[in-house]
Amino acid sequence: MKKVLALILALVMAFALVACGEQAAPAEAPAEEAAPEKTSFTVQIGPNPETLDPALNSAVDGGNMLVMLDETLLIIDENLTVQPGQAESYTVSEDGLTWTFTMRDGLKWSDGSELNAKDFEYSFKRVCDPNVAAPYGETVMGMVKGYAEAAAGDLDALAVKASEDGKTLTIELAYPCSYFDKLAAFGTLSPVQKATVEKNGDAWATTPEGYVCNGPYMISEWVPGERIVTVKNPNYVGGWDSSRIVTDEITYLLLEDSSAAFAAYNSGEAVMIKDVPTEEIPSLTKAADGGDFYVDPILGTYYLSMNTQKEPFNNPLVRKALNLAIDRDYIANVVMQGTYAPAYNFMGTGVTDFEGMFIDNAIAANGGTYISQDYEANLEAAKAALAEAGYPNGEGFPVITYSTNEAGYHVPVAEYLQSCYAELGITMNIDKVEWASFTPMRRAGEYEMARNGWVMDYNDASNMIELLYSTNGNNDGKYNNPDFDAAIDASRVASAEEHFKALHNAEDIMMADYACIPLAYYTDFWLQSSALQGTWHSPYGYWFFMYGYLAE
Repeated sequence: MKKVLALILALVMAFALVACGEQAAPAEAPAEEAAPEKTSFTVQIGPNPETLDPALNSAVDGGNMLVMLDETLLIIDENLTVQPGQAESYTVSEDGLTWTFTMRDGLKWSDGSELNAKDFEYSFKRVCDPNVAAPYGETVMGMVKGYAEAAAGDLDALAVKASEDGKTLTIELAYPCSYFDKLAAFGTLSPVQKATVEKNGDAWATTPEGYVCNGPYMISEWVPGERIVTVKNPNYVGGWDSSRIVTDEITYLLLEDSSAAFAAYNSGEAVMIKDVPTEEIPSLTKAADGGDFYVDPILGTYYLSMNTQKEPFNNPLVRKALNLAIDRDYIANVVMQGTYAPAYNFMGTGVTDFEGMFIDNAIAANGGTYISQDYEANLEAAKAALAEAGYPNGEGFPVITYSTNEAGYHVPVAEYLQSCYAELGITMNIDKVEWASFTPMRRAGEYEMARNGWVMDYNDASNMIELLYSTNGNNDGKYNNPDFDAAIDASRVASAEEHFKALHNAEDIMMADYACIPLAYYTDFWLQSSALQGTWHSPYGYWFFMYGYLAE
């Protein structure tokens, strides 16, 4: 019995030792998985935007932000093709007057709340609201039935209606508009959240907290004059392929000084900059030759506005003299170092017509460009026009002020203009205005002459020629000619052939009237590191960064 008990005791002790050993040396806990490293890159596409309110923006830099932050019913992809955006599909009635958009399921605002067709109805009517004073109001909504009444304050008259369930948006046009799909993809018609706008008023689009949006990225930080930081929108549902949106954070440096932008690029802080110091351009190697300097034509014209409601610019002969005294070839190829092309018509290259290209057909119809390419002959004609206007050799002509901002070639162009007008006996002062104040000043008509320009929002000549329509919110020169307005009105018809014929007539009128001064056709030029992949640049002057990433 003693032997049996001893054996049992030994077995118990052995078991206890094993058990105690297991308790003393437990299995090692699995290591916590390290959080994936945040991906990011930094770019510079302009200074502090005047506004990021889609209804109020009219500048390219602001528009470039909007394509990342806000999504319209339709979008334009990298092949310049119209694609579904917040709407998954749309139909157009046989007569071209009724457009019905069906919304995607599961749409949300960046704050996680539901978004539907009712938000678009509110936003479209807001663009027409006279209290908002959207500069693009007539351009994007003028063809919609009831626009005139809405612009006068009766917003319910606008024929834009969301279904009760918010699934469809129906828009009735007053006349057919063949390019309305492109308007439905234009940033002005981005949705804005009614509750946010009504709570914050004009300040809703000025802070990260207030800026509720629906695009692939949202604002996380905004330091005016320094940077805007955007992060992936976790609630995004839309036309962009979410699987290709791989970068967590994109920072936009808000630099107006091109030298500061260049320094940021050279230090590696920014991997792309739009504002390249002009003095550096001769030493830069183009991307086609293995460099990182890109030059790409865009659909737009660099021109000068004259306030046609002020003397002496209300005199067509004065406007003619100021127009013809300029050597456009010298501006494009010397002042602008060959990065732009001289403009002798208002409408430039790449703009399509009913058949062929708009500029080619205009030149063929007129037997040449509107402004002769013979500078010496133009200069003599300018002097004769000024004398006919009552200012021979500039005698008695008031000192005029030319307003511009300081980026890019704007100041060198202004200094060249100074010398041109001196040859006519005219003294011109240069007023350098900070960018944030420049476009509001120009839009309000608080200037005499000013730098201007337009990059087209969609490829139809009406988008640019209509700028000079008397009631257009972007008619900075306050040009008013009933014959020109009548030609624009005649372009708003169903027939594409008649549409373009009327637009050619409108350009004939405004160029004969010297309504503005075209100088050069735009290109974009920028520096971009080869490490930044997946982005693209469009002929509308935008860079698309949503698919961008830094290659390893």
